[in-house]
Amino acid sequence: MPVWPAKDDTRRAVLARLAALDEVADKADPSTLLPLARTELRRLADGWRRLLTAHQAGPDGRCEACRTRIRARRWPCQVWRAAHEQLIGDGVPHRQRTYPLRNPFTRQNSR
Repeated sequence: MPVWPAKDDTRRAVLARLAALDEVADKADPSTLLPLARTELRRLADGWRRLLTAHQAGPDGRCEACRTRIRARRWPCQVWRAAHEQLIGDGVPHRQRTYPLRNPFTRQNSR
C-alpha cells in the first residue's frame, strides 16, 4: 500500500515531536521541564479523551470508530485496551502474545 506524501509528512512530524519530548525529558533542567510537563500532560489527557470519545460503543456493543463495511470490532476496542494498558497499566492483556510486538514508535538512539 503506497504512503501518500501528506500522510508521510504527518507521520514524520508526530515522530519528530515524540523524539523532541524524549530529548527534553532526558536532558532538560527542572526549570524548563516542569512548565513543559504541565502543558504536555494536559495535551496528552485531552488527546486521549478525544480519541476515546470517537471509540464509543454503539447500540450493538461494537466500536463506532472501528466499524468497517464488513464488520465492527467489539467494544472495548483496541484503542480502549491500549488506553487502559498505557494509563492504568494493571490490566491483564485480552490475549497472551506468543511473539514480541514490533513497535515503530519506540525511542530512537542518538546518531
